[in-house]
Amino acid sequence: MSTITIDDLMNKVGTYIHKEKDLNKIKEAYELAYKKHNGQFRRSGEPYISHPLNVAYILAELTVGPDTIMAGLLHDVLEDTDTTYDEIKNEFGEDVANLVDGVTKVAKLTFSSLEQKQVENHQKMLVAIAKDIRVVVVKLADRLHNIRTIDFQAEEKRKRICEETLEIYAPLADKLGMFKIKAELEDRSLKYVDPKMYEQITKQIEEDSSARLETIDKMIVEIKSFLKPFNITDITIKGRIKNLYSIYKKMITQNKTFDEIYDVLAIRIIVDSIAQCYQVLGVIHSHYVPVPKRFKDYIAVPKSNMYQSLHTTVIGGDGQTFEVQIRTKEMDQIAEYGVAAHWAYKENVEYSKEKEQYEIAQKLKWYGDLLKFSEEDNENNNPSEFVDTVKEDLLNANVYVYTPTGEVIDLQKGATPLDYAYKIHTNIGNKTVGAKVNNRIVPLDYELHTGDIVSILTSNTATPNLDWLNIVKTNHAKHKIRNYLNKQNKDVLISQGKSSLENEMNINKVTFNFTDEFVSKNFSKTNISTVEDLYAEIGKGNISPKTVIQRINSLSISASEEMLQKQMEKSNRILTTNSETGVIVEGLKKPKLRLGSCCSPIPGDPIVGFVSKENGLVVHHKNCKNLQSLSTNRILELYWAINITRSYPVKLKISASQSLTLITEIMNTVNSLAMSIASISANNKSNLETVVKMKVIVKDLNALERLIANLKKINKVHDVEREGI
Repeated sequence: MSTITIDDLMNKVGTYIHKEKDLNKIKEAYELAYKKHNGQFRRSGEPYISHPLNVAYILAELTVGPDTIMAGLLHDVLEDTDTTYDEIKNEFGEDVANLVDGVTKVAKLTFSSLEQKQVENHQKMLVAIAKDIRVVVVKLADRLHNIRTIDFQAEEKRKRICEETLEIYAPLADKLGMFKIKAELEDRSLKYVDPKMYEQITKQIEEDSSARLETIDKMIVEIKSFLKPFNITDITIKGRIKNLYSIYKKMITQNKTFDEIYDVLAIRIIVDSIAQCYQVLGVIHSHYVPVPKRFKDYIAVPKSNMYQSLHTTVIGGDGQTFEVQIRTKEMDQIAEYGVAAHWAYKENVEYSKEKEQYEIAQKLKWYGDLLKFSEEDNENNNPSEFVDTVKEDLLNANVYVYTPTGEVIDLQKGATPLDYAYKIHTNIGNKTVGAKVNNRIVPLDYELHTGDIVSILTSNTATPNLDWLNIVKTNHAKHKIRNYLNKQNKDVLISQGKSSLENEMNINKVTFNFTDEFVSKNFSKTNISTVEDLYAEIGKGNISPKTVIQRINSLSISASEEMLQKQMEKSNRILTTNSETGVIVEGLKKPKLRLGSCCSPIPGDPIVGFVSKENGLVVHHKNCKNLQSLSTNRILELYWAINITRSYPVKLKISASQSLTLITEIMNTVNSLAMSIASISANNKSNLETVVKMKVIVKDLNALERLIANLKKINKVHDVEREGI
């Protein structure tokens, strides 16, 4: 590994920091660090100053501000030399002194246990002690250089440091979105945590890397040719083999061999706009077979570390499986450097500590989720639970309190002992009668502060009451209290719901015998399985009696259709169903037909067939514009089969006011109805109007009408029309 000198650091810093005052201060910080560490050496035999120089260089690669560079140079002087806090403060200012002090405190943390529960507590306390996210970034840079030079440590210490890195620091880098640092920490640590597997994976990658890279290059050429007709300019396509540790994790957790890991290859497509991301996705899915359940839309719903991208896994022409990531240039920067990409030092902007912290907090709104140790693909992350982070520093955005046994519990700012009780356990919350904070009785609406030791007083006869909803601050506690109150009132709700439904049935002259089977079949999506549950939900106002009547009516229509089908089957007419289209042709045994692309008919549409010499029988919507110019004596009446299992493409045209979030809202609406988009494009007009054209896959006309109704609810949308009819 090459040695970093002060000239190397200043050249790197000089690419984005140009003020002479700042550059001189960085040199002064180096000179103080050199003086204080003079005579100290690392295990490698190098002068100790090489370590802070490398840490500062790593930080400079992230384009952080001058104060953070100085903190990187001075981060060990408080712990390893006779330098004092006041000495740093007087020479370089309070901000630099606080950063160095924060790194020193974090360095003193000892991680006695790396069990899952303790890992979370260690992370929380690490960030809480730091008080400033920049401290964590400096500590990550410090850890990265130590891992790069860990060969010189004793074997036992190497393994312990690398295990700690994989359990504590790499996940923290991940939660800050700093993928480059995370990946290097993981790969280098794996070498000492599981050397046998490290060597095995490295060898297998090296053995067939040339073949794999050749496959990637071929895939890139193919994708470029597929995208060429769409005139998407300024596009970058890159390919890579996934990092060692991500392959290792899949082999261990899924108990698979290297050859069984099918998404080792990754293609990254970088475009100019969000609209182009979805357009490229449509092209990819139209030319390659997507692997089911492997599509993830992190643009509409970003990860908790600000990561945004479209992910899909597809099978290439030669049978190789690729993960394809599609993102904009800004998203790619964030994917590589995380919070630091938003935090890049701006030469002409005057930064105070508060302003810099506020900018980070604004970008990292889900800061609370930073502390939750979770897998990269954990689908249970709820990105809507943001912490309201404003001008206060990030510590004060969350409150960290202790249980009587010393366990750390994190709560949102303003939380009360009642919130704490429900965080511990629902039963403790329900039985709460009082609370002690720091061994002193406090009211239940007392606002908790970081460092408080909280204990809850309970009674078996205690129950929640409606006033508690005004005391608690967390959605979790409110949800638990409402659940309890709703359960207690269930009998009353059942009676009210039953009465409301019976009144609606009398108005509509509907007679029906409700059974649990009917309820379970028609309302399972809302977790309702019994008649009593249905009455209770109506009583709460969660379900309208009109909705139930509609379900009964649709059941009657289905029964009538079944009777009609049975009558048709008994008749002597020959009715043949074409399995590919789901269309019935009377009198033809093996009909050759296809669906017209001009009007894209779907089940529920009135349809006819036009006899064509070239294409056989073409199925059209009865109102298809193209039928007007065709000969009527070559048109046949057609019917849809019943119980069709396939889905059909339909073209829609959406007119709307221009909006940056329009495409995202359209995608969310389609996804919420469990439908999929085959292609989508947007064209901005000069009058600030946008026309979006998309091809959506639906089951039938009812599904399409439901989709159109929901699309019209989008704020900026003026009109939605079906093309071709």
